[in-house]
Amino acid sequence: MMDETIGKAIATLREAGVDTPEHDVKLLLAEAAGCELSDMDKAMLMGDPIDYDAERFGAMLARRANREPLQYIVGHAPFRYLDLEVGPGVFIPRQETELVAQEGIDWITRNGLYNPRVVDLCAGSGAIGLSIVTEVPGSHVWGVEISQQAAAWTRRNIAATMRRWPALASNYELEIGDATNATTLAKLDGSIDMVITNPPYVPQNNIPDQPEVRDHDPELALYGGSADGTLIPERIIRRASRLLRAQGLFVMEHDISQGDRLAAFARANGFEQVHVRNDYTNRPRYLVAVKSAI
Repeated sequence: MMDETIGKAIATLREAGVDTPEHDVKLLLAEAAGCELSDMDKAMLMGDPIDYDAERFGAMLARRANREPLQYIVGHAPFRYLDLEVGPGVFIPRQETELVAQEGIDWITRNGLYNPRVVDLCAGSGAIGLSIVTEVPGSHVWGVEISQQAAAWTRRNIAATMRRWPALASNYELEIGDATNATTLAKLDGSIDMVITNPPYVPQNNIPDQPEVRDHDPELALYGGSADGTLIPERIIRRASRLLRAQGLFVMEHDISQGDRLAAFARANGFEQVHVRNDYTNRPRYLVAVKSAI
């Protein structure tokens, strides 16, 4: 009977065009059963009975069939070692952005920075900044977010993180403001070791096909402000150049079509050692640059 229920649920999501129907059904079942995904995998493998809330599962399945993001339905999303609360109004953290955070953390480690000062522009859920605070001892992060709706999720994740790591309570500060504006965090200009960011960058002439992205990710966090999507990233580069100390690091995620242009823009705006790095699928995904000493 359970196999039949699962089979029908998978068929429903597949017919709706969901890319990963098997995974999604298992995760929804785990939520309805109040257990971890690994526990659900084990129960299904062993043929053990699954005690779950059938009404809740049915309601969640219907939402997923309507192409609402899975993360919004279950209310959380994994990012590195964190489990972040997400919902309408905040950009869902992606796996490729974990590479952006790793790039920054590796640089801090290589350079032996004991109390690094980091700014996370366009903080969204807080994924990047909170990863740095929890993984890099002694780090201090200022997150900047313009959307009050997104910032509400940032605050939830800050609170949850600080409950888990109370000693870090003063190590993350959230600023509500425009990440591209020269007055935002102006008191920190020239003193920051690293600026790291996943800004809005989707070209406005390249509307995503996936309903989960097109219809649910907030436009403010999605589109880069111009036809090719580079307007906001270029403004972020200028702001980062002012925030960073000499030889500080800049890391920014971008669209796969923007690497060469943004690298050239960075070189023209105070950066050296400029490189474009690839994501898990070997596509150019993020920019790494060092603030010039001159």
